[in-house]
Amino acid sequence: MKEFAIENMLDLNETIAKELFEGKEYPWEVLPEIGAFIKKLGASLSPEEYEYREGDIWIAKSAKVAPTACINGPAVIGKNAEIRHCAFIRGNAIVGEGSVVGNSTELKNVVLFNSVQVPHYNYVGDSVLGYKSHMGAGSICSNVKSDKKLVVVKNGEEKIETGLKKFGAMLGDHVEVGCGSVLNPGTVIGRNTNIYPLSPVRGCVPADSIYKKAGEIVKKK
Repeated sequence: MKEFAIENMLDLNETIAKELFEGKEYPWEVLPEIGAFIKKLGASLSPEEYEYREGDIWIAKSAKVAPTACINGPAVIGKNAEIRHCAFIRGNAIVGEGSVVGNSTELKNVVLFNSVQVPHYNYVGDSVLGYKSHMGAGSICSNVKSDKKLVVVKNGEEKIETGLKKFGAMLGDHVEVGCGSVLNPGTVIGRNTNIYPLSPVRGCVPADSIYKKAGEIVKKK
């Protein structure tokens, strides 16, 4: 399971939330702490670079936010980020520098590292998306099991009890998720991996791989 530790999945120099991850082993360990961290982080941001809005919302002055977007706090929108028409940020959200949150995309309790793209009809809840990761149109992070039980991260015979009822997906740096895919609760995807369109993904997917379907994962050449 060490392959899916923070140090092997994420470049912490590519997020304003680096401190949130420090001292933790796996990326999902930050999920219960995102909201409180944002309030602490926001209080430290320069008013010359960030505009404060009521409800614990900090938006970089260089960010582009459509007038039709809805942002609930606590939230931090990073420098040069783009929040497009009818995006819905429900709270507990960090949107990294240069990231794109697109039309009808919904975020809740997430950390988007820098240069992440969730540009078209995506749902991302209780998730961490690494540097330059991209979710194709209509792909979503399902964050609650149908039986409402606590999420267990599974990698073959290895299992980690997370103690979390809500757990979407952990994407390493440079992950590409194909259009229309569903990342089931507890999905963890290693760095530089591609997910085929229309894939129902479950469990852990190794780094530097191509996920074609369940049971058919090949290493990149």
